[in-house]
Amino acid sequence: MKDFLVKNKWRIVFLFVLCSLILAAFQYALTPVKTLPVLQPNDFDPTLVDDSKLFVKKYHTIAPFELVNQNGDTITDKDYKGKIYVADFFFTTCPTICPVMTKNMKLVQDEFKNNKDVMILSHSVTPERDSIPVLKEYALKKGVIDEKWNLVTGDRKQIYDLARKSYMAVKQPKYGDEYAMVHTENFLLIDKQGRLRGRSYDGTSIEDVKLLIEDIHILLNEYERKNEVD
Repeated sequence: MKDFLVKNKWRIVFLFVLCSLILAAFQYALTPVKTLPVLQPNDFDPTLVDDSKLFVKKYHTIAPFELVNQNGDTITDKDYKGKIYVADFFFTTCPTICPVMTKNMKLVQDEFKNNKDVMILSHSVTPERDSIPVLKEYALKKGVIDEKWNLVTGDRKQIYDLARKSYMAVKQPKYGDEYAMVHTENFLLIDKQGRLRGRSYDGTSIEDVKLLIEDIHILLNEYERKNEVD
C-alpha cells in the first residue's frame, strides 16, 4: 500500500484537486444567486404614501425631477439615469437624527467613492431655508464629494411629491401647510431603472447601513452578470 501511494502520489493529488474543483462547481451552481426585491408603494407603511399611490403594486419608478444642488447646478433625473443611488430626506438645521444620517451616508459615499455607477441624492425638506450657500456650507462641513453626492433644494411641492409619491420617505404632520413634511430616517435604494429595491434602510443604524452597502454590492453584481450575458 505504501509503495502504491508513493508511486501514484501525483495522480492522487491530481484526482483530489479535480474532485475538489468539481464539488466547488456543483456547490456554486446549486447556490441561488442573491437578488433584491423590487419595491412598490403598497409595500410601504401607508402613512408614508400619498393616497394616489397607496394601491400601486407594480411598475413603480421614480418620477422625473429638476432641482438645484449645493453648487447651484441643476440636477435632474437624467443625471441619475443608469446609476444606482441612495436617496434620503433631511434638513441642515435638524438637531436630532439628521447629523447621524449624514454621518452614516458618508460611509456609503466612502465605500463607493471610486465607483461611478453609485451616487447619492439628499433632498431638503425645508427648501426655503436650505439655500444654495447653506447647502454648500453643510456639504463642506460634512465631507460631501460633489461628483458623488448631491444635496438638493427647490420647489417645495416637487420635493413633497417626490417624497410621498416616488420614495415613500416622509410623513404628513398633523399641523402645517399643504406641503409640510416630517422626514423619516429612511435611506432608499434605487436601481438603474429607477426602481426602489431591497427595503427601507434605517439611516441612523450602523447595522442597516452595512446591510445597505452589502445590497448595493449585490445590485452591482446583478448588473455585471447581466452585462456578461448580453
